[in-house]
Amino acid sequence: LPDSQSPHSSGGRRSILLAVQQMAAASGVPPADGTLRRGRTLFSRLYFDVPSSKVPVIYSSDYDITVNGLEKQHPFDSSKWGRVCNFLVEAGLLQKDRVVEPLEASEDDLLVVHSEIYLNSLKSSEKVARIIEVPIVALLPISLVQQKLLYPFRKQVGGSILSAKLALERGWAINIGGGFHHCSAEEGGGFCAYADISLCIRFAFVRLNISRVMIIDLDAHQGNGHEKDFGSDGKVYILDIYNPGIYPFDYAARQYIDQKVELNSGTKTEDYLENLDKALKVAETRFQPQLIVYNAGTDILDGDPLGQLKVSPEGVAIRDEKVFRFAKERNVPLLMLTSGGYMKSSARVIADSIINLSRKNLIELGTHSIEVE
Repeated sequence: LPDSQSPHSSGGRRSILLAVQQMAAASGVPPADGTLRRGRTLFSRLYFDVPSSKVPVIYSSDYDITVNGLEKQHPFDSSKWGRVCNFLVEAGLLQKDRVVEPLEASEDDLLVVHSEIYLNSLKSSEKVARIIEVPIVALLPISLVQQKLLYPFRKQVGGSILSAKLALERGWAINIGGGFHHCSAEEGGGFCAYADISLCIRFAFVRLNISRVMIIDLDAHQGNGHEKDFGSDGKVYILDIYNPGIYPFDYAARQYIDQKVELNSGTKTEDYLENLDKALKVAETRFQPQLIVYNAGTDILDGDPLGQLKVSPEGVAIRDEKVFRFAKERNVPLLMLTSGGYMKSSARVIADSIINLSRKNLIELGTHSIEVE
């Protein structure tokens, strides 16, 4: 094929998808939705080859959100992702030129899970304002909302999708972003505009030749988005440990959780980790995954205004260590998403946890400047 029609070029991918639609139109039979979604997955640019000189840590400076200070009206720290990366660089654990920068998820990529109706609804500033819970955003021109809010989200989605490929290749991957677990195929909410977890898994099914994925969702909030998307899919096992007394109160989605552990507000570190140990032992007997998607929210921290749990920073590091060790001992590739966390201290806690994973030889970042305790 000419370069313009190569499957690896945007024009080529569009040509192939159009050809599928035209052939179906000529036959009088509309293309099956699954056929189009599979085609979009196969010819996406998001799965690119990453040089061995890079480490499986995914981040872009485009992740961070700044909208003339309006982002401060939401408790989420919208510069958390960049601060995590900077802490790791300052600690001598990570070199910036070894970090993987993802591509932005295109409309074709997003249509692998989302409907055109839902994506079109995001062309309304009012709709986006409701999703991210900042009412004043409704007054902004949609061009600004796209540039300052939705584009950073789409970059993070690209990172989440790519992280599955890297995890299969390297054994683990960390996207310093993503984890938008309140968004489903047809509905956003809770600061989550795109269903990156669902997209990550759908891409993995098609491109990585796997058929069993476990989601370990340890954000303080129930992961109702991916639960609705995979509620009747036996290929996905969902372990969700959350506080049922806070958002999203999605009782319908709770019926889709394969293994749920509900924690009372005020649950402290020791009880939290004990519940996690028990849950992982049960999960091990119920499902044998080929990939683990770990949603590692830090809103379980003591003092978080939304999570309402009382886990210490050290407890978060132990939690992450337990999940990574669970995957490593079973030789299951794992990808980690940073998800929620509504205190300025969250970035430091995430960075310290990653440093601990390196010290415990659960991840390898190719640097030995930090001594093992």
